[in-house]
Amino acid sequence: MNLAPTGTLRAVRGAVVDVVFDEGDLPPVETALLVDDPDRPSPLLVEVHSHLNPTTVRCVAMGSTAGLARGTPVRATGAAMTIPVGPNVLGRLMDVSGTVDDGGPPLAEDTPRWPILRLPPPLAGRGARIELFETGIKVIDLLSPIAQGGKAAMFGGAGVGKTVLVLELIHAMASGYQGTSVFAGIGERSREGHELLLDMRQSGMIERTALLFGQMNEPPGARWRIALAALTVAEYFRDHQHQNVLLLMDNVFRFVQAGAEVSGLLGRLPSRVGYQPTLATEVAALQERITSLGGHSVTAIEAVYVPADDFTDPAVTTIATHLESQVMLSRAMAAEGMYPAVDPLASSSSLLDPTVVGQQHYTVAQQVREVIAHYRELQDIIALLGIEELGAQDRRVVGRARRLQRFLTQPFAVTEAFTGKPGRSVPLAETIAGCSAILSGTTDSWPEEAFFMAGTIDEVRERADASMKAGAAA
Repeated sequence: MNLAPTGTLRAVRGAVVDVVFDEGDLPPVETALLVDDPDRPSPLLVEVHSHLNPTTVRCVAMGSTAGLARGTPVRATGAAMTIPVGPNVLGRLMDVSGTVDDGGPPLAEDTPRWPILRLPPPLAGRGARIELFETGIKVIDLLSPIAQGGKAAMFGGAGVGKTVLVLELIHAMASGYQGTSVFAGIGERSREGHELLLDMRQSGMIERTALLFGQMNEPPGARWRIALAALTVAEYFRDHQHQNVLLLMDNVFRFVQAGAEVSGLLGRLPSRVGYQPTLATEVAALQERITSLGGHSVTAIEAVYVPADDFTDPAVTTIATHLESQVMLSRAMAAEGMYPAVDPLASSSSLLDPTVVGQQHYTVAQQVREVIAHYRELQDIIALLGIEELGAQDRRVVGRARRLQRFLTQPFAVTEAFTGKPGRSVPLAETIAGCSAILSGTTDSWPEEAFFMAGTIDEVRERADASMKAGAAA
């Protein structure tokens, strides 16, 4: 049996190409083919997605098909698409085919390659112990804690701070855990990819990070497969190097969007809201591979764009079903300048349980939510009648809620160049202590502005003392 037959290009329709094999068996679905166009420096990578008839396969291209001609020879590889893995890829930026795009030398020829299509680990082999991943971001650690080996996502519309949060988490991983990071840029703008590469080099984080990009100007096939390629790189470090890995994906909605484009190009009938009929299967194939194995973990932090701020969108709800922690970003809070603009009531985590985080953490988190929820109930009354019309108890609740909201803001290291404020990373114990002090009424006499963009409660106390002394002197 001929395992690697040779065919010819029959038709090109945008990112979809048809290839005819007159002899031998047809290449299996989800295997890679190489189009040997003499006018290109390297063969074009395409992936088989359906058998049209006994001699023809339909494929999705991972690069531009401009200039391809009928009759161009095509080679079957007999295997799935592969990506370079291992220590050699750290500090490098690659595309979906494993080509280095950072202007540096090519990867060493002995760099191992793994297929990007892999089965998730069996349930019996997965880690059962839960360890929290402290991010140093107060509102996330308190209200939506993340587990090592778990999956967390930042949901939000355009311009509310998803990418900034992801970049801050890369910084936290590099400075606090000294771990390995893998960044998947799915449908990113070229400007964002360039800025990320420069920031990584300047901060010194690039040496422990592998960057993989399927950018917005690339065909949908490249944007669709880059997430699986990045996950494969992370799995290698987990399984062979026995390291804990932080996998960051920005933006998972673009992964779904690219899959919808591929589905349409292949002629499949759309499902709800125009999404692909295989939406749930494709998202599960990505998310179920993210887990702990053999005492080491892949922890995923995902940014998810919410189209038109509609959190009931099928893509958003499908992604959310696989997550332990959901961080919801609020446009209203961003408009008020409350950064990170995390909605403390909408955000959630399955780990926020006294048996996992401890009774004190759980109790403080619940009390914080209750106070902020009560404040929101009173906001309409305050807007109509003024805060003076509230009772003494309600006025106390409003004051503490406003201080909590401001205390849960903090400056980020990655935004220091724009804000002029050095970043703050706050240990979870300090966050709990600060919120407990506010809830107990210890800080009721402190000015609200002292809490805004601060780190620990001690820093807030220093600001409050300085403010009150300045007021007394005046």
